[in-house]
Amino acid sequence: MKLPTVTIKQLLEAGVHLGHKTFRWNPKMSKFIFGSKDSIHIIDLVQTLEMTNAALLAIHKCIAEGGKILFVSTKKQATEIISTIAKDTSQFYVNHRWLGGMLTNWKTISNSIKHYKKLSEDLTKENKGFTKKEILKMGTERDKLERSLGGIADMKKVPDMIFIIDTNIEALAVKESLKLNIPIVAVIDTNSDPTGIDYPIPGNDDARRAINLYCELVKQTILDAQQYIAKDKKIVDKEEKTNQAESQDNKIKEIKAEKSEKSQPKEKNKTKEKKSKSIFAKVKEIASKKAK
Repeated sequence: MKLPTVTIKQLLEAGVHLGHKTFRWNPKMSKFIFGSKDSIHIIDLVQTLEMTNAALLAIHKCIAEGGKILFVSTKKQATEIISTIAKDTSQFYVNHRWLGGMLTNWKTISNSIKHYKKLSEDLTKENKGFTKKEILKMGTERDKLERSLGGIADMKKVPDMIFIIDTNIEALAVKESLKLNIPIVAVIDTNSDPTGIDYPIPGNDDARRAINLYCELVKQTILDAQQYIAKDKKIVDKEEKTNQAESQDNKIKEIKAEKSEKSQPKEKNKTKEKKSKSIFAKVKEIASKKAK
């Protein structure tokens, strides 16, 4: 396991330490605040560093055990990077609008995903068999569903972990995750509520550079965990092949042994026949001599 390294200098350069105006703070974040400057709260980067490493470790463990992560952020600064990291690591994402019940009412959402896939399939057929008006209507509906469900179209069940940027905007996602006991990794700013967040990362959730830094760290962690899985799979496959080869060898030996056992009685019968023939010949010879 090789987690990506990050330093306090990198966090400073990305502006992770910059919180919101002091009058916009959430008192529950007081333990993560180092102080204030020019009416802006400064986040304690020593704690941020420790908690980032703890979050990355949890993410690595989740992926290494075959889990899947859902990335959630509908704010403009994060929508593009969220979708990119999810696609690069074969995970899922929501970057347009969180639909109510996306986790807690998964059955209904999965039906909507099936409808979205069917629309996409119908629109890609060469001989569509639809009128121009129907195609236009279907295309509009497909585009609308794609914005909301495109990032989770291949998600077969609720995720094993959820990564959120800005828990204030994504309050509904947090609420549903808590209800289903899904572990939450979240970037929490000075105006956020850390209650219920399993792996909080105190930091700026508005600056694009800070968001890119968080996402890059998570991406590298997931890729490392996936390599770890690939190595384990190779070892397992090798062991399975060895076991299969051994079982085949054993079967061949058993078949040969059975054949040899079957051939032994035949050989005995042949020797008996030879003996009886030789005895009969001798008797015949003696009888012919007596006749003379």
